[in-house]
This record gives sequence, C-alpha cells and structure tokens, in this order.
Amino acid sequence: MAARSKARKRALDILFASDLRGESAVDALERAIADDEGPTNDYTAVLVRGVVEHQARLDELLTSYAEGWTLARMPAVDRNVLRLGLWELLYAEDVPDAVAVSEAMALVRDLSTDESPQFVNGVLGNLQRNKASL
Repeated sequence: MAARSKARKRALDILFASDLRGESAVDALERAIADDEGPTNDYTAVLVRGVVEHQARLDELLTSYAEGWTLARMPAVDRNVLRLGLWELLYAEDVPDAVAVSEAMALVRDLSTDESPQFVNGVLGNLQRNKASL
C-alpha cells in the first residue's frame, strides 16, 4: 500500500473514531501524536486538519449533492470518506481529482457496505464534474 493510501486510511480512522465519540478530530490526532500512536506520515495530519478546518463547507456540499441522504443517515465510514475525498478534490492541489475519487472508493470498498462504493463514486463524481462552479 502506498504511503498516501496508508495516510488516508489512518486519517479515516481518526475522523471516524472522533465522529462516533463526538470529539474534535484534531484533539484525537494530537492525542495520538502525544501518545506516540500518531501518524508516521505527515499527510495524515494534513488530511485531518484540512477536513476539520473546512468541515462546514464540505458538509454543506455533501448535503446538497447526496440526493435523498442526510449526513446523519449515512454510515459513519461513508460520511467521513466523503469528507476526505471532497477535501482532496477541492483543496489538495497535488492530488489529481481521479486519484481522490479512486482512493475514496478503495476505502469504502474495504471498510463499508456493498452499496457504498457506488454511492461514494456517484456523490464525488458529481462534485468533481461541478468542481469549477463550487
């Protein structure tokens, strides 16, 4: 597994756990770093901090593009993978859009429901097509 793929998986672990606990993902990240359980790849911290910093905008876009789904109704893994993927689409200039979408698909394929890859692909694909107007 490539270093950035591992970083995405670790970022998802932190975002998912903090989402379920109702705590700040940045606090969870800092605690993991302080306890020497933190990410060994700096990109994990970039992802977590980026998602937290832009979460209101990410959630706003996901809410409007996930037709028929509220964020609360989505499986927690899917919700956080969508946040990661969308953050990379919008803010990670060194990550090609196709890579952001395919990496998100890989995460849900491994960690979520059978329907999740199609759902995540549909939402992120639609956002990718409309990226210029976002």
